Amino acid sequence: MAEAETRRRSRSGGGAARRAERTAVSVETAKYIQRNIPNFEILTEEALEIIETNAETVLAEIGVNFVNNPGALDLWREAGAEVTGERVRIPRGLARKLCSTAPATFTQHARNPNRNVEIGGRNLVLAPVYGPPFVHDAEGGRRYATMADFEKFVKLGYMSKWLHHSGGTVCEPTDIPVNKRHLDMLMAHMTLSDKPFMGAVTEPSRAQDSVDMCEILFGKDFVQENTVMTSLVNINSPMTFDDVMMGALEVYARNNQACIVSPFIVGGAMAPVSVAGTLTQVLAEVMAGIAYSQLVRPGAPVIFGAFVTSIDMNSGAPTFGTPEASQITYGAGQLARRMGLPFRSAGSFTGSKLPDAQAAYETANSLNMGLLSGVNFMLHACGWLEGGLVSSFEKFVMDADQLGALHKMAQGVTVDEEAQAMGAIAEVGPGGHYLGCAHTQANFKTAFWRSEVFDFKPYETWSEEGARDTMALATERVKRLIDTYQQPHLDQSIHEALTDYVARKKASMPDAFM
Repeated sequence: MAEAETRRRSRSGGGAARRAERTAVSVETAKYIQRNIPNFEILTEEALEIIETNAETVLAEIGVNFVNNPGALDLWREAGAEVTGERVRIPRGLARKLCSTAPATFTQHARNPNRNVEIGGRNLVLAPVYGPPFVHDAEGGRRYATMADFEKFVKLGYMSKWLHHSGGTVCEPTDIPVNKRHLDMLMAHMTLSDKPFMGAVTEPSRAQDSVDMCEILFGKDFVQENTVMTSLVNINSPMTFDDVMMGALEVYARNNQACIVSPFIVGGAMAPVSVAGTLTQVLAEVMAGIAYSQLVRPGAPVIFGAFVTSIDMNSGAPTFGTPEASQITYGAGQLARRMGLPFRSAGSFTGSKLPDAQAAYETANSLNMGLLSGVNFMLHACGWLEGGLVSSFEKFVMDADQLGALHKMAQGVTVDEEAQAMGAIAEVGPGGHYLGCAHTQANFKTAFWRSEVFDFKPYETWSEEGARDTMALATERVKRLIDTYQQPHLDQSIHEALTDYVARKKASMPDAFM
């Protein structure tokens, strides 16, 4: 790995490029969270064993469908599964045995090595919202997303201290043809940020484009020997694996790139209404998907995914921040740890149409649930609105700010001599105050996490400054971050090679908007 890193750095273009890189403005990014607090474990040992046994029964007796993918059926047949049509029944223990070759942790490399993230173990990596076709801001309201919106979100992600990852489809740029927009999105992540990012999964050839572009950015050997993308592969719940998502997974697994294998569950619609029943289905689906990745390439990095919401039985709309979703997420975290796999779940979830009180309550519930459930990779950590239909600029910066509170909470409570503060207590004594004591003067700058968005001024000052609510403060922060954005350095020859690749790929096919 060290040799690959050296080869990668040797492509940086000589002394002038290195000098430019040293003098470039560097935006502070906090290191990925390393938890120093316990996970919340909601399921007993008996409950875990029941769910695991039932998931094996689902795989062995009911089975899962691999549709339009004869190659996958052949691999399963060779592995010992029973294949009838497109239905695959996996003998008890086989899926779990196959999953055992997946790594418990892996490093995703960024083009700036200081931004590398370690996924798994006690770590938590935070990535932004993924997939909405609409965007929303105070000035323009709700509208279809454009490539300009996408680039603005990538810049905001780069400028956000507590966000470790640039993400993937932070919004869907509908002004670019469907068959070409992945190229522009990848180009934005690669050039406007130097944080880790995700690849395309909407068609296997687009996954291959992602690998090809990464080989330009990082070097071919480096990509084959290291993980530089973590991409989302959804399962069509209940228990259906389509050829598009599995085709993308096959490309990434063959090239040593990571996939989040994730059921897409709306409880009561795509899974049972009970927590135990949903967890059984989630585990069965994840085991089948991860096992398949290991059939493609043993040792391919993967993440145990669980995207779970409940449903409003009156309207049929998904609901977020609910107790049931929390119970499922806590339980899924326990199941993932028992399999020795990294875990993805949670996010800044809300069904609200605006960044309002509903959004704040639901998002707070979801973010804290993710921290305590042992999530290792949190997609949708900031910007999610309206059940995932909308990426909100204001909510992006509100949520990204609150991610700092997760960092602080995860540190746990220090009880060393300095933290015990016995000298301060003795110095102040009864009836005094701590504002001027030596301990406060030595520690006040780092003692408390501080929001960059919220207003804590006295009422009179707040009123004189325009009586701004949180939405107005967030609008101002979006503008300030964009105004101060400076693009991270990228070697000119690499930029030109990426630009040429995108141009050639676009010229090779007609536009398609379906």
